[in-house]
Amino acid sequence: MAVELRAQLEAGCAELGLSLSEQQIQQLMDYLALLAKWNKVYNLTALRDTAQMLSKHLLDSLALLPYLDAESLLDVGTGAGLPGIPVAICRPKMAITLLDSNAKKTRFLQQVKAELKLQNVTVVHGRVEQVTLPKFAIITARAFASVGDIIDLAGRHCDDAGKLVLMKGVYPEQELQEAGPGFSLQAVTAINVPFCEGQRHLVTLIKD
Repeated sequence: MAVELRAQLEAGCAELGLSLSEQQIQQLMDYLALLAKWNKVYNLTALRDTAQMLSKHLLDSLALLPYLDAESLLDVGTGAGLPGIPVAICRPKMAITLLDSNAKKTRFLQQVKAELKLQNVTVVHGRVEQVTLPKFAIITARAFASVGDIIDLAGRHCDDAGKLVLMKGVYPEQELQEAGPGFSLQAVTAINVPFCEGQRHLVTLIKD
């Protein structure tokens, strides 16, 4: 099973145009194994099938990499570390903060950080509207809240001229119409995730 999963991961990375080292591939596989193991007790994700976790979580997160070009990133409502952990593995020079209000999930993230020796990761347990954090060049979120809510809750953590890079399913036309001030829409990009059906869109907003 592990051999098949690794082959699927490598094929997915090739399709995304990603060139990863042997160590990075192994770290992604180790993360997947930890996710599957801890999920049985901690209910980190609704997915139970490891192959689905690989496509709908890992490859889905890796599809963001071409759009993340900064020194610091805050992953809001990171949950099991998505997209933050895969990004941290592939961008070792990027300082990545993983924020979640669920203590079980942040305990899991501390374990992942330790086992995978991710020096560029900081795990924070708290609510995005309450925590005190430095400013970040990029804030990302995946299945966390509407575009407007993310602007309201997380916008203050964004650096001047920083970006929100938000993962959505279908084109979020209604959400974009209802989004408040403070950020301007830069792009909505349709992305193809290997071995995944359904639409995926990346919403990029620039801080005014």
